[in-house]
Amino acid sequence: MTERFPYLPLGPLPAGQQDHRRFRTWAPTPASVELVVLTDGREQRYAMHDEQHGYRTSDEVRAPAGSRYGYYLDGDRKKRYPDPASRYQPEGVHGWSEVIDLEPLPDTGWRGHSLAEAVIYELHIGTFTPEGTLRAAIGKLDYLRDLGVNTLEVMPLNQTPGDRNWGYDGVKNFALFKAYGRPEDLRAFIDAAHERGIAVLIDVIYNHLGPEGNYLPEFFPVFTEKHHTPWGQAINFDDSQSDGVRNYWLQNVRMWLEEYGADGLRIDAVHAIKDYSATHFLEELATVVDEIGERQGRQMITIAECDLNAPRFIRSRADGGYGMSGQWVDEFHHALHVVLTGETRGYYEDFGSVETLAKALHDGYVYTGQYSRHRGRNFGVEADERVRPAQMVVFLQNHDQVGNRMIGDRILSSVGTDKYLLGAATYLLSPFTPLLFMGEEYGEQNPFPYFVHHGDDWLIEAVRKGRAAEFAAFQHEGHTVPDPQSEKTFASAKLSWEKDEKIARFYREALHLRAGAPKDFAFTDITVDHAGCLITWTVKGSPFLCCANFGDGALDIEVAGELLLQSNGATLAGERLHLPAWGFAAVGNS
Repeated sequence: MTERFPYLPLGPLPAGQQDHRRFRTWAPTPASVELVVLTDGREQRYAMHDEQHGYRTSDEVRAPAGSRYGYYLDGDRKKRYPDPASRYQPEGVHGWSEVIDLEPLPDTGWRGHSLAEAVIYELHIGTFTPEGTLRAAIGKLDYLRDLGVNTLEVMPLNQTPGDRNWGYDGVKNFALFKAYGRPEDLRAFIDAAHERGIAVLIDVIYNHLGPEGNYLPEFFPVFTEKHHTPWGQAINFDDSQSDGVRNYWLQNVRMWLEEYGADGLRIDAVHAIKDYSATHFLEELATVVDEIGERQGRQMITIAECDLNAPRFIRSRADGGYGMSGQWVDEFHHALHVVLTGETRGYYEDFGSVETLAKALHDGYVYTGQYSRHRGRNFGVEADERVRPAQMVVFLQNHDQVGNRMIGDRILSSVGTDKYLLGAATYLLSPFTPLLFMGEEYGEQNPFPYFVHHGDDWLIEAVRKGRAAEFAAFQHEGHTVPDPQSEKTFASAKLSWEKDEKIARFYREALHLRAGAPKDFAFTDITVDHAGCLITWTVKGSPFLCCANFGDGALDIEVAGELLLQSNGATLAGERLHLPAWGFAAVGNS
């Protein structure tokens, strides 16, 4: 009665002799597994022995770094499968796997920082620089440090079909996307970030798998019929043989943190992780991350993308939560976006008033139990004192809120500079943890449309038709949906790095002002005044008062202090603050 399913490492593992490996895969589905290693152009085949609970191993196999390998299943040598835990796929999702031999992670003295200290910058490696590689991105790290960024949230790095993708069609979850470079390049990128005091979080997808090149079902029951998600069958976290599935993803967690030295994870759409186990997978994941951090003497961060206003995801495990560090808060974005743009389609219909934005500024969540017209039901619950404001990650833009628009247009193109800077100040100087989307800090105008590079014709056409159908109601506005498969669509998403100096200066000054405030914000006061146009807020212990005019007319209010930051020509004379339409001012406490 004491037996437990063992969580064992996967992939090519070091063995006793130099250049020799122990190969392990978890494969309870096939009757037999055979390892094949390509040596001097010839295939060398090795039997895989049953270890326990579906693990298959082959010991002391000579396979130097750079060797190509794969698996035959059920004696069929006409079909070779990549390793589910392959660290690199030089020929893409269908080809040979490659043996990677990274040096053990050294102790450089880097200790990381907490989410409460973080200013996060979300970036996509393929479009961040003209080259679209990890090595090229290293050249931008000094710029990001000087901007005031101390945490990078890197969009998914796993191998997807083709040479361009957002990263959410992953099927080789351990393999670095080959268009970005080699595993050594990712290690160098993270090391370079740490040298500049910048933490690196990796965006991971544990709620679904991509539609092309997914061979996991040939090895183990990765899906379950018990639950379904928007992508179809759910990942098997609580059905028969789910222990091995959980271990597969937890070994992936360990790889990013222990082999590459990343400082944490952003976990995609956790509301689509269906798990009714006594210990939820996310709680198990957070426990593993915390244990690694404690062992390595580093602070780790886990951020959940979650559209449920449910604080259990970020409450501590001692308080009955899952113990994630923080979560993306879409409702803050929605409230701010609607006030700035006036858009009310889709889920935006639940937002619109300045009072709603004030609630978002105070609580993070907007819906805390009240009726949602968009959902047609009561929604959400209030986050109590067990949740700190810093656990709420907020933004004016991110890859979803830009890229899931029909043409991937950024908000600046819709609202102009005055409203843009007001929106920036509202979230950058909120009590929550700010997340910038690459390029917004200087007014990037290039879009960030959805793009893919599939190899199956039927899938390419299905994606095109799906995107067109999704935005059919918007076609009359004079735009057409960019072809996701086109290389031109991908090229259009690359940052131009053409800077609007007014915007760039405002972002630098706002982040500098934030840096002088407390590291763990808490509100003391928030008001809405002047016919629902003015929001003022102060943060406990901070040296400034924020005043934001969300109206079309100028306001004059009594404020004592020093003008520290302003937009749209706000002025302070004596104790009279003149706040133009859509203007912002931060006033230092006198």
